[in-house]
Amino acid sequence: MSDKKLAGLWVDTHKAVVVKNHDAQNAFKFFLCSPVKAVIQHGNSSENAGNNAEQTNKTKFFKEIEHLLTNSQEVFITGPGTIQEELKHYLHDTAQFKDLNITLESSQQMSDEQVLEMVKTHFNA
Repeated sequence: MSDKKLAGLWVDTHKAVVVKNHDAQNAFKFFLCSPVKAVIQHGNSSENAGNNAEQTNKTKFFKEIEHLLTNSQEVFITGPGTIQEELKHYLHDTAQFKDLNITLESSQQMSDEQVLEMVKTHFNA
């Protein structure tokens, strides 16, 4: 296994399951991080307020994911829909991650263990 700091995640609009092989200091074996849950806004006074709340909540969600990816040298993102593309653009618009190597793939709902295995397979770990 390489000593590169790698991370992978499965993400949809409600939750992200992050797997990585490093903590703050060093790279070792892949492990699951606590799932990141998105805040879903309900019952807004107007469509505009609803859209603003949705964008604010999505940014908070992405910031929490970004925090878990700190120091990663390569990231694999999978999930349904277009949320993984939005996350990739968000990360590349952030100075710390602008040159990060990000691979995208589409997939359906998975258990945490399935995400762990898929990330390990992707990185040949």
